[in-house]
Amino acid sequence: MVNDKSGNLYGTTYVGGAHGLGAVFKVGKTGKEKVLYSFTGGSDGCFPYPGVIRDSAGNLYGVASEGGDGFCNSGKGVVFKVEPNGNETVLHTFSGGSDGANPDSVLIFDSQGNLYGTTVNGGSSACGGTGCGTVFRLSPDGVETVLYAFCSVGNCVDGEAPGTGPLVMNKAGDLFGTTSFGGASHNCNGVGCGTVFNLDPSGEETVLHSFTDGRDGAFPSAGLIIDASGDLYGTAGYGGAKCNGSNTCGVVFNLSP
Repeated sequence: MVNDKSGNLYGTTYVGGAHGLGAVFKVGKTGKEKVLYSFTGGSDGCFPYPGVIRDSAGNLYGVASEGGDGFCNSGKGVVFKVEPNGNETVLHTFSGGSDGANPDSVLIFDSQGNLYGTTVNGGSSACGGTGCGTVFRLSPDGVETVLYAFCSVGNCVDGEAPGTGPLVMNKAGDLFGTTSFGGASHNCNGVGCGTVFNLDPSGEETVLHSFTDGRDGAFPSAGLIIDASGDLYGTAGYGGAKCNGSNTCGVVFNLSP
């Protein structure tokens, strides 16, 4: 969710809306909801997820995980803008190849107006042919650049399937995020338990932590926050102390630079 100065809230629903394929909505301070845009499943995309961001003019930006070039079951997703009057513009349509597929993260802006996000698939032919995900940048004029394609290293030591974000950026322009799988540890049924990664402005990726499914956790899927000292904070859905019998119930973690 994102808010404006008047206290209105903005967000997305994965399904529902006029066509059952997701919507962008506004909720006023009194709790009254207004659907700003309903996705049709065509070139405009479908299944928006997991939220939007807002610029100073009141435009909303987000991703739809499917649709675009083809209907919902075949299209690989879009980046969209919704104006305050409800007009939707597709800023980028993913092809499912090297440019990525199935965007699934909240976007962020930089000071130049570029958008950054992740796709859970695409970028390469690994991971069963669907690709292992990307980090991308979209310029204000709609030019997409893939900054990194995951599983560029053997056994996906560099991470696989980036989380739902948002990414965070420090003052130097470094990006930080999580991947739900991959990493150096294969303690999670033979696969990697996830990573926290750093991507510098040149596109060089560094894994800051590989989760082990121990007390440090496993399978992070959400984004991170960063404090003034550069410390990162996030959550992992599994690992940590046991609860409900033999199951583990996740952790909140801090990672120092």
